[in-house]
Amino acid sequence: SALFPYTMPGKGKKGGKGGGKGGGGGGGNNKKKQEEEDDDLLLLAAAAAANQTAAETSTSSTENSAALFDMVPGYNAQAVGPSEKVKELIAAAEKAGEPLKQTEGEPIIPVRLLYPEKDFPEGQIMEHPLECNAYRFGSEEKRHLDRMNVDLQQEIRLAAEVHRQTRQWVQSWVKPGIPMIEITNKLEAKLRELIEKNGLQAGQAFPTGASLNHVAAHWTPNTGDTTVLGEDDVCKIDFGTHINGHIIDCAWTLAFNPMFDGLKEAVADATNTGIKEAGIDVRLGDIGAAIQEAMESHEVELHGRTYQVKSVRNLNGHSIAPYRIHAGKSVPIIKTQDQTKMEEGEFFAIETFGSTGKAYVREDGECSHYMKKFDAPDNVAIRNTKSKQLLRHINQNYDTMAFCRKWLDQSGETRHLMGLKGLVETGVVEPYPPLCDIKGSYVAQYEHTILLRPTCKEVLSRGDDY
Repeated sequence: SALFPYTMPGKGKKGGKGGGKGGGGGGGNNKKKQEEEDDDLLLLAAAAAANQTAAETSTSSTENSAALFDMVPGYNAQAVGPSEKVKELIAAAEKAGEPLKQTEGEPIIPVRLLYPEKDFPEGQIMEHPLECNAYRFGSEEKRHLDRMNVDLQQEIRLAAEVHRQTRQWVQSWVKPGIPMIEITNKLEAKLRELIEKNGLQAGQAFPTGASLNHVAAHWTPNTGDTTVLGEDDVCKIDFGTHINGHIIDCAWTLAFNPMFDGLKEAVADATNTGIKEAGIDVRLGDIGAAIQEAMESHEVELHGRTYQVKSVRNLNGHSIAPYRIHAGKSVPIIKTQDQTKMEEGEFFAIETFGSTGKAYVREDGECSHYMKKFDAPDNVAIRNTKSKQLLRHINQNYDTMAFCRKWLDQSGETRHLMGLKGLVETGVVEPYPPLCDIKGSYVAQYEHTILLRPTCKEVLSRGDDY
């Protein structure tokens, strides 16, 4: 997903710039090995500390989330209204006495209109692992708790169905030779159409990640970017949808050269393993161990050389809360000693990254992704007029969800650079530069959002495609 936690060496929290010094000449191999071991220790310690903090504050987080639900106005997509073409299709279906169906080829009917009874498609249902959870599926008490959350489930399933229809449409036409900015713009326009974009109530949850090859995450083209999708590119398409801040975070890897099939299969296997192992009372470190074992059991041959596919050790899955893409818990994709447990009612993005490189990412390149800090104080002194104006725009259009520079340009904020710089310097907005492995390597990604219901585990974003 966009804006998930990662840890850089020498930093105690996500997003820290810099890092350990690179290995130099003479004796560099031993020094480099020691630095990598030190980095691993820092990563494990930081992840464990973050998850411990999340566990200690789980009660207050739940209370805050409940309060946030109450503050959010009800989803009212009707205020936007369907297009004239959609109105004609609705009238034709009513006249024929038939249910409204999505158009073939390109979907143009907002998903909400296809399900007048709000019976949006349920995701993949799986039982929770562990013997202590065996009673849940048939428990009347747990079924009652499930029924109490029906409104929430309807909203998140609507967001999931929009994601499925949007991505499957993109898969039908995307091909080499298309500029990346055209791909992302078309995807985002279709998403807005199918979800009936409506302020902070319904829309895209974060910018479309379209990271290529050795770039693992956090890249989308800025205005004027001329990058074109190539025949031999490995492209991670990662985007999110939301209804009332309830986020679906889901990604897949796009590659046209068959030599990358093995890499894609390895990462899809690792993600599905993480999904299978996840559940109420499961320790996060155990999930990471299972993911790493699955990932690193695969080898791929690229350009006549064999590579073991490795889990990118400083990237993680994460818990999700309303309007908060990372809610505090990190799901490692390597073996750790983290004893933090998943809990009933939580949402998680289970995502894995497999690499043919060092399997370690660092910040590099021009930044496109930004996000207002979830806990940013309201009384920060901002003296720059442009920064004040831009912050008002951010609060009205994105709040604490991520945005990108291209979106600011498209909304008329074409001279935003100095204002954005001021917000970053005051600590109100956080930049999220591209995360990169070594050049020449390839990174693949797969991701799904799951809900730990009282009775079962629901893979909300599962589709026929992956």
